[in-house]
Amino acid sequence: MTDSTTHFGFKTVQESEKAQKVADVFHSVAQKYDVMNDLMSAGLHRAWKFFTIETSGARPGNRVLDIAGGTGDLSRAFAKKVGPTGAVWLTDINSSMLGVGRDRLLDEGLVLPVAQCDAEKLPFPDNYFDIVSVAFGLRNMTHKDAALKEMCRVLKPGGRLLVLEFSKVWQPMQPAYDFYSFKLLPFMGKLVAGDADSYQYLAESIRMHPDQDTLKRMMLDAGFGKVDYFNLSAGIVALHKGVKL
Repeated sequence: MTDSTTHFGFKTVQESEKAQKVADVFHSVAQKYDVMNDLMSAGLHRAWKFFTIETSGARPGNRVLDIAGGTGDLSRAFAKKVGPTGAVWLTDINSSMLGVGRDRLLDEGLVLPVAQCDAEKLPFPDNYFDIVSVAFGLRNMTHKDAALKEMCRVLKPGGRLLVLEFSKVWQPMQPAYDFYSFKLLPFMGKLVAGDADSYQYLAESIRMHPDQDTLKRMMLDAGFGKVDYFNLSAGIVALHKGVKL
């Protein structure tokens, strides 16, 4: 039986190859990931993440699963919200990103449970978490529908999924955004991280990600009873919030 194909940026690859190709990207950029985030977004990613935390409704005692949590920005913020009676799991499929995140949190005196795992096959029981978050990670997953179903499965009834992801930008901004994405972004990647190709992929992967309404439909199809989204920075980024009924 032949392997199915999927997209890796604008390229078509075998499904079995995509996970390794994405892994190679994030192994390459892990050490400079936070610096590049600040440069790429002019610091706006901090505001987007702050909005995500505030929209989540996290409160003391909650259990939170941070998927594709990488260098730990959301995990850190959630830990402050849920306090010592709650729990925040920092997870990522990529060991390099997870190592950077774990070390950063430990350096700040924050000891959280950490797990390397695949969002399409989460190693957690049904109806366990109050909140699941995934920031800038869903677009890199091969089977987004399977991952969304898994996120729904591990949430308690009434639990919330927060998906923060690049999305469909306001149309009048598209030419300037394309120039920035395909010309300036790889140049910055080469200059700062020594890797233009990975940032070329990241720009392409944004264009291949479902738009706001398509992702909303996917979340409803995955089992969420109510889904809303918020466009941030003219749709450069969108936050989708799904509630498990």
